[in-house]
Amino acid sequence: KYTKFSICYYWINSLDQKTSIYSRLENITIPSGKENKTAALSYDYRIMPLENTSSTGTYYCEVKWNDVQKMGKGVFVLARDTGYINTSYGWEILITLTVLLAVLSVTATALLLWKRKVVCPRRNQPNILRQKVETQLPSASPPQPPVYD
Repeated sequence: KYTKFSICYYWINSLDQKTSIYSRLENITIPSGKENKTAALSYDYRIMPLENTSSTGTYYCEVKWNDVQKMGKGVFVLARDTGYINTSYGWEILITLTVLLAVLSVTATALLLWKRKVVCPRRNQPNILRQKVETQLPSASPPQPPVYD
């Protein structure tokens, strides 16, 4: 009595409309010695590809015997346009930080070298000052040597 049954796959959309996807009839033969025993059989069906975002809904499997009908719990499927995109920014962040630190390093080095040219006197600067002192016009008093000499 239970060797002949039908398997139906369908889905219910957000408007509670039932749409049949696939159905098939099965006729199972029972091996000798297995009569009057419970058996569990597995049937897989793949729904690929989902056509568009309107394929979102709950998908069900239903089995019908002559006087019995059993329905699965259902699987909710959310269909999106772009699919799942892994948002891992590990390499982008590392490269951005490296470039930023390199730019800051070059800028800081350039500023330090520029400040050194402006603030630090040159080695031959005392000779220039001495020449300026010696080239001054002679006055009535003898020239005094610079204090730093």
